[in-house]
Amino acid sequence: MTYQITEMTAKDYDEAYSLWQHCAGIGLSDADERCAITRFLKHNPGLCFVARKENTLVGTCLCGSDGRRGYLYHLAVDPAARRQGIGKDLVEHSFETLMKGNIHKCHIMVYGNNELGLAFWKQSGWKLRPEIVIMSYDLEVPKKDTPC
Repeated sequence: MTYQITEMTAKDYDEAYSLWQHCAGIGLSDADERCAITRFLKHNPGLCFVARKENTLVGTCLCGSDGRRGYLYHLAVDPAARRQGIGKDLVEHSFETLMKGNIHKCHIMVYGNNELGLAFWKQSGWKLRPEIVIMSYDLEVPKKDTPC
């Protein structure tokens, strides 16, 4: 059975979020709420993709750029649809768009205990960067009463 890859839109959100909830290794937070993902898609046009088989969403890849580097988030493939090249194709679509924007390097953050994810990325040619440590700082942004 074949699949189609298209640019992700806000209309894909409900199906994408449901997939993320059911894929081990995907961390979800306030940054994954509808409004935040809608902003992300608008800020990164042409970089995020979904895969569908018979109109059912089976994969996602969020990709963003700061104009210098690319970043991948939430590469997820439904466990029943894995080992068909969907994840690799989703990443390749994002890479093609990054390269058109003259972006030469892409990063991804993977939970250290996500053995399946780490194995996928290593097998796909990604390199572990032990000299880099990611740090986060939570900003206290007031919630808006207005919709996205």
